[in-house]
Amino acid sequence: MEGQARDPGPVDPDPRPERAAVPQRSAEEQICRDILAIHLDSYGRSASDAQAHVMDDTVIVILDDLELLPNEEYLIAHGRADAVKDMREQFQQVIKATFSAAVERATGRRVVGFASHAQLDEPRFAIEIFRLDPSR
Repeated sequence: MEGQARDPGPVDPDPRPERAAVPQRSAEEQICRDILAIHLDSYGRSASDAQAHVMDDTVIVILDDLELLPNEEYLIAHGRADAVKDMREQFQQVIKATFSAAVERATGRRVVGFASHAQLDEPRFAIEIFRLDPSR
């Protein structure tokens, strides 16, 4: 992959650069709904709750009580949490354009970076971090 151009993901079909800034609470609520829906649609399971925090050029989403698939539970029970973690990390990088588009729609700003972490030990949760373009 070295030297290969990175896929920037889908372009937001409705960027509306001329619109006024989105109210922070409204953006956070929309991000929670969309990220939970994406998790449910892409993994087949989601989380019991999500909290989004928009802070300057950063968006942090915390997904509490992360629901794992039966095969993931089985692997963890048999000492292979590393395999589950690796698969989830790889999948998150592949689907980052979908997550980024949701954050861009909610905030009206372009996402320039993404990181994800899932804690598979109890309490189970995931954290999605988005870096927004500082030039509004």
